[in-house]
Amino acid sequence: MQLDRGLVLAEAKYGHRDNKGHYKPDKRVGYPPIFVWPLKPVSALVWIFSIPGYFLPWNLFYVFVGLISWFYLSPPLEAYADFNLEIFLIAFARNSFLVGLYFGAFHFRLYVQRAQELEFKFNPRWPSNKSKQFMFGNQNLDNITLTFASGVTIWTGFEVGILWFASNDYISVINAKENLFYFIAMVFLVHLWRDLHFYLIHRLIHFEPLYSLAHRVHHKNVNPGPWSGLAMHPIEHLFYFSCALLYLFVPFHPAFIIITLVHAGLSPAPGHAGFERIKTAENKSFDSDSYAHYLHHKYFECNYADGIMPLDRWFGTFHDGSEEAQERLRKRLKEKTTKVRS
Repeated sequence: MQLDRGLVLAEAKYGHRDNKGHYKPDKRVGYPPIFVWPLKPVSALVWIFSIPGYFLPWNLFYVFVGLISWFYLSPPLEAYADFNLEIFLIAFARNSFLVGLYFGAFHFRLYVQRAQELEFKFNPRWPSNKSKQFMFGNQNLDNITLTFASGVTIWTGFEVGILWFASNDYISVINAKENLFYFIAMVFLVHLWRDLHFYLIHRLIHFEPLYSLAHRVHHKNVNPGPWSGLAMHPIEHLFYFSCALLYLFVPFHPAFIIITLVHAGLSPAPGHAGFERIKTAENKSFDSDSYAHYLHHKYFECNYADGIMPLDRWFGTFHDGSEEAQERLRKRLKEKTTKVRS
C-alpha cells in the first residue's frame, strides 16, 4: 500500500510503516517496575506519580468520574431498596451519557473529523461500512448498537442489583469519613482488581464454547475503533461487568461499585482507539496506551491483559510488538495445533 510520504515522515519519531502500510511503534510493550524481583521501590514510587503512571492520565480520571457519578448524579442509596423502572432508567441515562460523551469524543475526533488522518493509525484502512459480518453492514453502527443495547444495559443491571442488596442491608455499608484510609485505598486499587479480573475472564471466553457463542462477536473488529471497546455479545458483557461482584464480599461503599463499573465501561474507548498516539496540536500528541490490546485484536492469542500486572508475561502469552515476540507466538500456535491434531 502506497502512503503519503509526509505521513511516514511525521510518524518517524515514534514508529514506522511495514510493507503493507500498517503502523508499528518503535517502542516495545512493557510493564511498570511494580511486580518485579528484585524489588525496585524507588522506581515504583516514581512511576506511580509520573505521567504516564498509575494515577495519570487514565486512572485518576475514571476515579473522578466515578465519584462525581455517585455523589452528584445518582439517587440516594435508599432509593434502590425497591426494584423499579425509574431508578434503572436514571442510572441507564447517566451511564449512556458518559459512554456517549467519552466514546463519541474519540470517535468524532479520530473518525468523523479525521483530525490527524492516518497519522499513528495502526491499520491504514478505516472501519468497514460495507460488510455482511456486521449488523446493518456497518462496523460502527454494529458496535454502537451492541454498546448501548447490551453493554450499558448490563452495566446498569449490575449497578442497580448490587445497590439493591446494599440498600436492603444484605451487605453492610461503611461510612467513608469513618473509614477514610480504607475508602481511599479501595478506590485506588480498582485498577489492579480490574487487571486481574479481566485477564481471568478474557482467558475463559477464549475457550470453546464461549468463544464461538460470545467472544467472536468482539473479535470481528480486527480493525477496531473506539466503539469496538464495548461491542460484545450479552454473555460476554455479563462476564465483563461481573468485576462488580467483588463488593458482595468486602466492606462496601456505593462509590466502589460506581467507580469500578465506570472504569470497566469507559476504559475500552482509548484501548480500542486504533491509533497509537492522539494529536492535541501539530507537534504534540499523547500515547493512547492501546498498542498491547491492538496486538491482541491483530494476533488473537496474546495480550489477554494489557494493564499493570504482568499476567501475560507470567503465563507465556505476552507480545511486545517485536519480531522476536511474533516468532514466539508462531511457535506456540504451531505447538498448540500439533497437540490438537495428535
